[in-house]
Amino acid sequence: MAEYTVSRSVVVDADASRCHALVDDFHAWTAWSPWEDVDPALERTYSGPDAGVGARYAWSGNRKAGRGSMEIVSSTPERIGVQLVFEKPWKATNPVEFRFTPTGAGTRVTWTMTGDNKGVAAIFARVVNTDRLLGNDFDKGLARLKAVAEQA
Repeated sequence: MAEYTVSRSVVVDADASRCHALVDDFHAWTAWSPWEDVDPALERTYSGPDAGVGARYAWSGNRKAGRGSMEIVSSTPERIGVQLVFEKPWKATNPVEFRFTPTGAGTRVTWTMTGDNKGVAAIFARVVNTDRLLGNDFDKGLARLKAVAEQA
């Protein structure tokens, strides 16, 4: 088994409540998620409340997009916890956290995912570092989140 942590942050020139709202509502993810470009025909399903604890989002798409779901499991003004479940092209369950820290006139948004690479994924992780594999996506998503939050 190979444990990993992928974490990136960005300072957004917007208040924490604006940044929080863009993460706390899965409907808003279409404006900033780094994976929106992977499959233009992606099928999305939303359930539970529109935002906050219990909100669920499921997707199914082409081979690259795969299939999975997310659920908001905790939500405070400072932090949102998400349970991420991948079903295809591989199976994995990962805790994800977004932190919102006021800084000057803006907010530092930190996006972190942890997990364990098991079996074939553990072997693959020895060749391709998980942080390097996913870190660019996190950077892309945070840049988009920043742009959307600062437009308001």
